[in-house]
Amino acid sequence: MKKLLGFITAVLLLAPFPVNALDTPVASIKTVHGTNTIIRATLPVEANKGSKVFQGDILKTGSDGSLAIVFRDDTLLSLGPNSEIAITEFLFSPAEGKLSFLTRIVRGTAACVTGIIGKLSPQSVRFETPVANIGIRGTKFAVMVENPDD
Repeated sequence: MKKLLGFITAVLLLAPFPVNALDTPVASIKTVHGTNTIIRATLPVEANKGSKVFQGDILKTGSDGSLAIVFRDDTLLSLGPNSEIAITEFLFSPAEGKLSFLTRIVRGTAACVTGIIGKLSPQSVRFETPVANIGIRGTKFAVMVENPDD
């Protein structure tokens, strides 16, 4: 009986447990300057160097803020002051053919150097703005969205 119980315990400990994609970080913050916030499930969290970024997060920079973010596929994203961008979708499972990088920039400036997703599946990298969608076919770009309230 002890051997059977030990075997069952070992199987349960070694069995792969399903992980919710929303619980897996998609990026981390590499550098921060000034005031920056991550909005996660409607709650603000201070953005610090090393902070994890998850699908669904909204990144906001203050008037003195800027962020540099590194995604799991080595995409580099930089945000300037007074920027707001949502990480709408990030799928990175090359072996399964699941590749997608979709963001929505509400305002501000962003510069991006695409990573593996952009190289393997350029059509899978998209930025949405209030007035247009940007499909990325190269590896580097910058975008500026003016605040409509200005």
